[in-house]
Amino acid sequence: MDDTQLDGDLTRVLVTKEELAARISELAAEIDRDYAGKDLLLVGVLNGAVMVMADLSRALTRHCRMDWMAVSSYGSGSQSSGVVRILKDLSTDVTGLDVLLVEDIIDTGLTLSYLVSNLRSRGPASLRVLTVFRKPEAARNPVEIAYVGFDIPNEFVVGYGLDYDGRYRNLTSVGALAPHVYS
Repeated sequence: MDDTQLDGDLTRVLVTKEELAARISELAAEIDRDYAGKDLLLVGVLNGAVMVMADLSRALTRHCRMDWMAVSSYGSGSQSSGVVRILKDLSTDVTGLDVLLVEDIIDTGLTLSYLVSNLRSRGPASLRVLTVFRKPEAARNPVEIAYVGFDIPNEFVVGYGLDYDGRYRNLTSVGALAPHVYS
């Protein structure tokens, strides 16, 4: 689905499909270099990271394993509830593994801070974070991010895995959702 099919649901497009593809390729090249000779485990955060995990894993020129976690801090609203819950845990023991946590977006950092702390307690050889989108203005819980796709404004955005109430995840670009949609 592209942004021309939304009939006024977006106020503007922030990142195009082409910009996303180019940046994911650049990030994959950095990861290939940084993890040369290591056994890499990508941990995607469901549901938003599905698109980036698929594109990133295909852009890598090295073998990697994948696993998934599902957490919630939003419910069906547009603001974080402030409480993080694990809905689906990993099936892989990360002890001694090089782990790259793959996020779709980091805004306040609450969910990410919780996930990093949780995964570090499991004894990985290394733990780094990749996010496709970061909202620097919204950050309240600073966590070191090794790979950032795009810094974006503190607006409610959808597309490329990001949703509002389960909709817009399959939008190929990323745009600011019009307030009339979620008000």
